[in-house]
Amino acid sequence: MYELFIHILIPIAIFSFIALFTLFAVYAERKIAGFVQDRLGPMETGKYGSLQTIADILKLLQKEFITPTVADKILFAAAPVVIFSAVFIGFAVMPWAPDFLPANLNTGLFFIMAVISIDAIGILMAGWGSNNKFSLLGSIRAIAQMVSYEIPIGLSLISVVMLTQTMNLNEIVFQQGVLASDPIFFFGFWDVTQIGGLFSWYIFQAPHLIIVYIIFFVATLAECNRAPFDIPEAESELIGGFHTEYGGIRFAFIFLAEYAMMFLVSMLGVILFLGGWNTPLPNIGSFALADWTTGLYWGIFWTISKALFIVGVQMWIRWTLPRFRADQLMNLCWKVLIPIAFVCMAISGVWRIIVMV
Repeated sequence: MYELFIHILIPIAIFSFIALFTLFAVYAERKIAGFVQDRLGPMETGKYGSLQTIADILKLLQKEFITPTVADKILFAAAPVVIFSAVFIGFAVMPWAPDFLPANLNTGLFFIMAVISIDAIGILMAGWGSNNKFSLLGSIRAIAQMVSYEIPIGLSLISVVMLTQTMNLNEIVFQQGVLASDPIFFFGFWDVTQIGGLFSWYIFQAPHLIIVYIIFFVATLAECNRAPFDIPEAESELIGGFHTEYGGIRFAFIFLAEYAMMFLVSMLGVILFLGGWNTPLPNIGSFALADWTTGLYWGIFWTISKALFIVGVQMWIRWTLPRFRADQLMNLCWKVLIPIAFVCMAISGVWRIIVMV
């Protein structure tokens, strides 16, 4: 009975966190957009516009379901559920703190890549089921973009797995802090196992992983359809892309899935490259900062803080860079990111043999 209660409570807790994060993130993005564009952003609803997002959600929840007459009723209704479910299930294997994760799978990294790929099916269902030329074109763009950019993402993940020798996400995080069972070397030479902190993160254990993380970050921007890779939703060309015909709670689920995906890929990058739930503070002499700031609650704090910082960078980029053309987007993927990712993967193999063995 207790295990059944836990299995029910954890998904509810994760969904609640995603909902609260989306409320906060939408408001923050509007304020960041206002700051970048030298304006105030929302100011009317609540103090400094703090209730604007809540008002928008209440408006969406009260709207009636409207299905276009010529739409495929089943595909049109199922698409938002598939899109959100694919992202939501990905959180099942994400470690939030030491030994605190919903499912501790030895193939966790493979699982999350497989599940996230289902998102593309939901987007195609939305575009095709709407029977709208703008929606169909947006979904085709999204599929081409997501399938292409999954290749550099996969290659960057392989670069990490070659060094970690595991696809268990919790084990990967353990290898980046003071709780590690094996020695940790800063840039492969200086033993920092007892020091911990950011010196033990994987981007500092193997310096080429800094480039790998940049590839991963850029590719995940495209995977989330975020600017400057937002051509599937280009308002100036496609009205709204694959979700043009959606409104009310159905649109809310698509919107929720987009922000959940932003946090998910940010959290995955934190786990693989930036120490996960490990503290960035080092042990300095008698000041055991790393030891003092390690544990369940500290782990949750560091995981969420790092992921939120990366989400903030994603928002900053959206309101700073112009949108790529479709040919520029594909050229960046196939002619720049993939070749560099292959080179980094080869370096990981050499680094593992020469330095880490």
